[in-house]
Amino acid sequence: MGASVKNFVLYNVGWFAAVYFAAQGQAWIGDVAIGLVVCAHLLSVPIWKKEALLLAVAGLIGLLWETVLVWSGVLSYPASPGLGVLAPSWIVAMWVLFATTINVSLSWVKRSWWLASLFGALGGPLAFLAGKALGAVEFGDLVTTPLVIGAGWAVLLPVLCRIADHINASPAFDPAQDAGASEREDSNHRFSILQQALMLISGKSLNK
Repeated sequence: MGASVKNFVLYNVGWFAAVYFAAQGQAWIGDVAIGLVVCAHLLSVPIWKKEALLLAVAGLIGLLWETVLVWSGVLSYPASPGLGVLAPSWIVAMWVLFATTINVSLSWVKRSWWLASLFGALGGPLAFLAGKALGAVEFGDLVTTPLVIGAGWAVLLPVLCRIADHINASPAFDPAQDAGASEREDSNHRFSILQQALMLISGKSLNK
């Protein structure tokens, strides 16, 4: 199975588990399922630290955006609500899950800003309509809510793509950088030992 196909299948398994169990009032099961998918994903990428950073950023963006939607009444999650006006954990976890596809099965949307924006504008509302059909989410208005979600995803998906490219291009966490840092540490350690040995020899010479 190719990496893109495997990534796509795992994403959909996590998505369905999260939505289905959230609708049943057992969102924690979906959270666990997404956690397992994310772990499997991080084990499969070349530089897991970079990918983990992308997932963390996506989770933070998701928390802020989804909380605004809940606070404004655009969306509600009666079966599995969050704390106060905060978005529930499972919908935030879905953002982390979605981010696992950006560098793999959805990497093609990074070809252009407009492509990512169009995909977000269409795919975002469709995903929430599917979630509504399964009973996991309620819309504040059948017309306004999809439009707001589409507008938000039309902006946020290109932003996520840009962030992913920036992280991928960064030298931070590169194996070569890590190896270089390790070599410098070893060199400094050897120099320190040599310096101590010379001081010890000098001290003995003076004593004589």
